[in-house]
Amino acid sequence: MLRLLFRLLAMLALAVAVIMAVLDATRTIAAEQLVLTPLATSWTTVSPDTLEATRDFVQNRMHTLFWDPVLIRILNMPGFVVFAALAFLFHAIGRKPRRIGRLAIRN
Repeated sequence: MLRLLFRLLAMLALAVAVIMAVLDATRTIAAEQLVLTPLATSWTTVSPDTLEATRDFVQNRMHTLFWDPVLIRILNMPGFVVFAALAFLFHAIGRKPRRIGRLAIRN
């Protein structure tokens, strides 16, 4: 059941990554130069209140260094890269182990 959840999360993250990549490709063609939209810009466009709530939560409930060097760096990366990495991570967690005889081998 948990494996199914991670596979579903991987599929959704990959779908978002493809959508964001297509948007960046369209903007690149229109501008005739490479356009990579940071995740923070996309998130602010879609829902600025949740970004602000996330920032407040992380700064108040977690270590203050977690927001500035770690999450700011992730938010400045292109959105499709972040969601593609999440899709890969969720897929790796949710994959079936390879079987050799009676033993299950995890790589």
